[in-house]
Order: sequence, then structure tokens, then C-alpha cells
Amino acid sequence: MAAMDAKIIHITIERQWRDVYAFAAKPENMPLWASGLAAGLEPDGEDWVAHGALGNARIRFTPLNDFGVLDHLVTLETGVQVHNALRVVANGSGAEVMFTLLRQPAMSKEQFDDDAAWVKKDLIALKERLEA
Repeated sequence: MAAMDAKIIHITIERQWRDVYAFAAKPENMPLWASGLAAGLEPDGEDWVAHGALGNARIRFTPLNDFGVLDHLVTLETGVQVHNALRVVANGSGAEVMFTLLRQPAMSKEQFDDDAAWVKKDLIALKERLEA
């Protein structure tokens, strides 16, 4: 498979990076800022299950770590798997949160741009929650 188009979507949060990571690393907090998971997540073994308009998705999160890595693998009911790379890094006394969005096969440029806007909106929600 050829390399996919990618966009790095990021936001600066005026909060110590470890605080940002600690909050964002809890799957039960994701519905508070990740609007695609607003219906909530429920644990199922090592995975979490999200119920959404497109059906159920299984999510496997990277174990807690000292590097700010919040990657998660989403497996759709169709069996399609999407790797989401999410990082929190120190930025002075604050944090930079970066999501790598990959354009999936058969995804139009418009759909890709819409996904990028959705991710940005979610990162803004994370920022607002953690800076409040």
C-alpha cells in the first residue's frame, strides 16, 4: 500500500503536559472532548466499545507511558482498522497535542478535510476543558 496523505492537526494547551496526558489517557474522559464518542465508551476486556451512528467500534488504547503517546486502534464492525496517532508533548510550561490524520483509501478530499475540521474541533474542546 502506498503512503496515504496525512495532516498533523495540533493545538497548544496552557497546562502542564503531564496533566493533559493524564486526562486524555483515560478512555472514560474521551466523551468529554472527543465528540465522535459522545455516546460514551464501555470497557470490554482490553478494549473499549464505542456505539455510534455507524455502528459499534472496538478501540484499543496504547498502555500508559512516559512519552505522551495516546495512540489507539479503532476496529469498525466491517473489520476495517484505523490507527490513530495522538501525542502530547511538553511545550514550555504548556503542552502541544498532535493528531496525525491519515486519508483512508476511497476517502474524498472533501471527506478528508471534513475529518480534519472535526479533529480540530475536538482538540479545541480538550483545550477549553483543560484550561477552564
